Amino acid sequence: MDRIVVIGTGTMAAGIAAGFIAEGLPITLLGRSTEKASACLDKALGLAITISSKDSVRASSPEALKQLQQYGVFDEWSEWTNCLWVIETVSENLALKKTIFATLDKKVPKSVPIGSNSSGFPISKIAEGLPTAARMMGAHYFMPADIVPLVEIVMGERTDPALAEQVCTLYKSIHKKPVLVKRDIPGFLANRIQHALMREALALVDAGIATPDDIDDAVRYSFGFRYAAVGPMTQKEISGWDGMANAAKEIYPSLSNIDAIPPSLAKLMAEGKTGIKAGEGFRKWSPEESKAMNALYSRRLKAAFEVLNIQ
Repeated sequence: MDRIVVIGTGTMAAGIAAGFIAEGLPITLLGRSTEKASACLDKALGLAITISSKDSVRASSPEALKQLQQYGVFDEWSEWTNCLWVIETVSENLALKKTIFATLDKKVPKSVPIGSNSSGFPISKIAEGLPTAARMMGAHYFMPADIVPLVEIVMGERTDPALAEQVCTLYKSIHKKPVLVKRDIPGFLANRIQHALMREALALVDAGIATPDDIDDAVRYSFGFRYAAVGPMTQKEISGWDGMANAAKEIYPSLSNIDAIPPSLAKLMAEGKTGIKAGEGFRKWSPEESKAMNALYSRRLKAAFEVLNIQ
């Protein structure tokens, strides 16, 4: 039976694996040890049952579903003949990713596409010098990977466009929303847009023009609210580009163009205030507040997913 191979045992690996399992595609999960691989697979199975639209999956127990999957140690694995797609999800360490890809280059049949979930390293660097780099590409998910539909398929300098389109078709078949990024640029597509917004938001906070809470509300209840219905390009097709163009003449010259993080964020980083995981960012988070916010975030994402599927 054709399988999806997921390499890694972290949060992203579990979410990515869950997306395939939920649609009835068996996976092979590989890690540094059988214990870590098995534990990650257990997490993926639990997620898959909650997100699947298939009665056969939702009605199954995690134990029964696990019988259909494989897991093992990456360095020891040799069953590569029935792969549809291989995706690496290990930590952001370029040397480690290059080592994994060099191994995959030799072991995985040349017809099988190979992807990296790296959010920072260009696939051209990860696959640099490898004989089969034409079948290698970025496959960038967003957390939580089991819920967020988008997957960026990023072409490197040598990526075969036909194989990239093939991977996009695979993701469409499991009800993900792939976008093809035709050049391997920093931040790919979504993160470039997101960072442009964050640069302006942080600059406004730093200048004392608005609080973080007010910026959240301004985004969520104005254009962010509209973006759940259509994207920014289509929204302007609806409202008219002339209004946007006229406003841009006034707004563009005053937008932030800083090329480093602003002092307020630099101070937070220096103090270790990295957000909920540290108990404090721009505001303090008690353990109870952190748990409640994460649960609310998950519920809202699932509700937004339903909105996105309205035809």
